[in-house]
Amino acid sequence: MSRLFPLAGLLRLRRLQQDQAALDLAEANARVTASEARRGRARSALSAIGNTPQTVAALNAMAAARSSSRSMLAELDAVGRNHQETLDSAQSVFNAARAESVALEKLHERHAAAVLASDLHAEQTVLDEIAGARWHRNRTATEDQETP
Repeated sequence: MSRLFPLAGLLRLRRLQQDQAALDLAEANARVTASEARRGRARSALSAIGNTPQTVAALNAMAAARSSSRSMLAELDAVGRNHQETLDSAQSVFNAARAESVALEKLHERHAAAVLASDLHAEQTVLDEIAGARWHRNRTATEDQETP
């Protein structure tokens, strides 16, 4: 049996792909989190705007600010949905990369177990041969001593 895992190169490639997919997933998570934080800050700022205008000009300014804020929130929602779609896509890519990597890792573990079993068998064979030779020497020596 070959000592080296024949698919070691492919396993390294799969692990690199999995690492890259994990990095992409982390970046997508960060973008979603940042987008949600921006949206939360925008909502907080909107709720902090006063509700009692003193003049018509203040009322018009407040209406324009609210309209602009609604438009900004709608834009933030759209960006958030895009980031969420990217996150979902990155999650599925990571899951696929992990599945491919796991399959090769299992094959590697089986190969390592087979190599270990082969090593142990070879070691046991050597030990048996040593014990057999020693027994045979002792038996021959005992027979030689018994013969006058």
